[in-house]
Amino acid sequence: MSAVFNFTFVPWFRSVAPYIHMHRGKTFVVGIAGEAIAAGKLQHIAQDLALIQSMGVKIVLVHGFRPQVNEQLKAKGHAAKYSHGMRITDEIALDCAQEAAGQLRYEIEAAFSQGLPNTPMAGATVRMISGNFITARPVGILDGVDFKHSGMVRKVDAAAIMQTLDLGAMVLLSPFGFSPTGEAFNLTMEEVATSVAIAMQADKLIFLSEIPGIRIHPDQPESEDNPIDTELPLAAAEKLLATLTPGERPTDTAFYLQHCVKACKAGVERSHILPFAVDGSLLLEVYVHDGIGTMVVDEKLESLREATHDDVGGILQLIEPFEKDGTLVKRSRTEIERDADHYTVVEHDGVIFACAALYPYPEAKTAEMAALTVSPQSQGQGDGEKVLKRIEQRARAAGLQSIFVLTTRTMHWFIKRGFVQVDPEWLPEARKRKYNWDRKSQVLVKKLN
Repeated sequence: MSAVFNFTFVPWFRSVAPYIHMHRGKTFVVGIAGEAIAAGKLQHIAQDLALIQSMGVKIVLVHGFRPQVNEQLKAKGHAAKYSHGMRITDEIALDCAQEAAGQLRYEIEAAFSQGLPNTPMAGATVRMISGNFITARPVGILDGVDFKHSGMVRKVDAAAIMQTLDLGAMVLLSPFGFSPTGEAFNLTMEEVATSVAIAMQADKLIFLSEIPGIRIHPDQPESEDNPIDTELPLAAAEKLLATLTPGERPTDTAFYLQHCVKACKAGVERSHILPFAVDGSLLLEVYVHDGIGTMVVDEKLESLREATHDDVGGILQLIEPFEKDGTLVKRSRTEIERDADHYTVVEHDGVIFACAALYPYPEAKTAEMAALTVSPQSQGQGDGEKVLKRIEQRARAAGLQSIFVLTTRTMHWFIKRGFVQVDPEWLPEARKRKYNWDRKSQVLVKKLN
């Protein structure tokens, strides 16, 4: 094993550890479009879901079968009919849907049963359990269109699903529901996944879809200036949805977004739209800071706030690499615990990505900003600016007229933000006594308006 691999793998694996801890015991509802299976992506998706489950996540898997049903209909010389974004399910279409569902469940169960040596599934034991967890009702007639055997979710047996998950199994659901009289109704994968996530108050609803997510400017083509919006607050998602045409096709921007908004409004913390075309998109979204698709959240996950004693471990983990390479002066855990209330942090999804401390010198009407640190994972995203502004606000609120920093490597970053270099003799007497003349740190000062 090469030294380069060791050098990259170890810090990467450590960086995902907080997400592994965070998601253990959580419940994810994952909806897989039938197009993903038709495109041959099932094998890798199954491997990734098995890996996620092995790290303590409870998974409800809902599969779609749109292209598979259409293929069955074509083989029988029967045309697929849609209206209002739903299939019109006559007797022939219902038979085709039942055949397609049976075949897909067989393929999915087979994919999760593999365990060849030297593959990601080696040693994995994934038990899949299905059942009549969904009660349905007919769509009926909408705008003069009779949807026949197409249905909508009436009720989800969330307690039974949770009992199954607690046994350590993965629950597999097809887009079918049954009435109290035993009549079968063809449902949509998107509605089933959304209804199950709401009924269970799942921690995540995830769609593996044909689209890569929602772009910052949805009405404009893909470009460097129009990337995927990785985090969309619920209020912004609702506002966007109001401007879009109704989502009737899976490739429409509103198609998956409407279900994400519905889930978040009903209490599901986060809903995701991921591209199944990208290998490992599930892992990238769940275990990497910025993710790969679009996440709809009820509020911004990023929090800029003052630190508490519970943050000491996160602060230590953040600044330790910079202490080792000499960028920061080493601080002990005892020192940080003692000064925890001096720190401001940027916390995202339970992980601290930036921090700085403010040490006032009231007699000189100034304060030192120390230990300004931004995680390499989020550098260039403005976290340093946010912390600096909050530190300035705290200093002004304390009636101080300036803040200063001591640095050996980042002088230009501070100069660009209004700091000017001064002689170390400028320092307040109490700070001057602690100044390390051997380190030769630059002293920079910023006056506060």
